[in-house]
Amino acid sequence: MIQIILAVLFMVFGVFLKQSNHPGLRNSKKFWKMFIILGVVILISRLVASFLSPL
Repeated sequence: MIQIILAVLFMVFGVFLKQSNHPGLRNSKKFWKMFIILGVVILISRLVASFLSPL
């Protein structure tokens, strides 16, 4: 469950970085794609692992 929440937080933070105009985040703004991709990969791997694991 924590991995799903973490994945969603990564994706939300990536969208936040893309939309932000704050001058303090100017150096970090180029990492927005990485956070979204990382969140999607974590979410997909967690869902696949939960569906493939035996009950």
